[in-house]
Amino acid sequence: MSNDVKESFANDAPPAPAALAAKVRTLAPSMTRSMQRVAEAVAGDPAGCAALTVTGLAELTGTSEATVVRTARILGYPGYRDLRLALAGLAAQQQSGRAPAVTADIAVDDPIADVVAKLAYDEQQTLADTAAGLDTGQLGAAVHALAGARRVDVYGVGASGLVAQDLAQKLLRIGHIAHAHSDPHLAITNAVTLRSGDVAVSITHSGATGDVIEPLRVAFEHGATTIAITGRPDGPVSQYADHILTTSIARESELRPAAMSSRTSQLLVVDCLFVGVAQRTYETAAPALSASYEALAHRHAPRRRS
Repeated sequence: MSNDVKESFANDAPPAPAALAAKVRTLAPSMTRSMQRVAEAVAGDPAGCAALTVTGLAELTGTSEATVVRTARILGYPGYRDLRLALAGLAAQQQSGRAPAVTADIAVDDPIADVVAKLAYDEQQTLADTAAGLDTGQLGAAVHALAGARRVDVYGVGASGLVAQDLAQKLLRIGHIAHAHSDPHLAITNAVTLRSGDVAVSITHSGATGDVIEPLRVAFEHGATTIAITGRPDGPVSQYADHILTTSIARESELRPAAMSSRTSQLLVVDCLFVGVAQRTYETAAPALSASYEALAHRHAPRRRS
């Protein structure tokens, strides 16, 4: 695992058993191959691994005891004993009547009904993983910053750019000054004007998209509060983020690229931010929403036939 990977998870409360699989999916891509073997083993067979000592799990995965302990800490547990307790809890939950897994791989010749079922299952899993892995402390701090911001800039390109537009639009409808930028040059020139009391949000699934990292860096250096919404909390974007909101990393396939799953998880985080801000600013947000509904009501009224 690279030195950039943050082990601060070990200082937080250990994740609930149900969040373990989500943690593995989110963090495994940044682990060393030996640590990945440990993580995949505990997520794939929680009951079997819960019965193993640290030595037994090291032997099962062809790794060392130190690797097992380090993997436990990266996943958010103080030590292997705490990980074993979580595995036992997860195994108990699975044995209590969990529905069988649905394969998400979509074949070229799948009937459309199967495509619907597989995509629906995958979307549900992505949302559940994101919710389970979302740090509510970081989320609360981000909401607080957005609620009191003088101005909000949101950066995103590609599919993340669509999510950036969604966040800016939602904030505008409750009376906040917010702008989404997908053009990297425009994003930087706007970031230069940000100051303390402003907020900049970068949305990047990979955590390494230069076009959104650069304006976030500029905003950070000019004193704005910075937020990163990313599937890679250890990525380069974290260097310039005061608050990191982690989205899930779903399994890709030929017919389901990363942009589909990342968009789903990013939109959940955006909705959480919006609702949190609306709660904190309810006295002004509610009238602003009502005014926007009224302004658009005539556009949605059914037309009469002449």
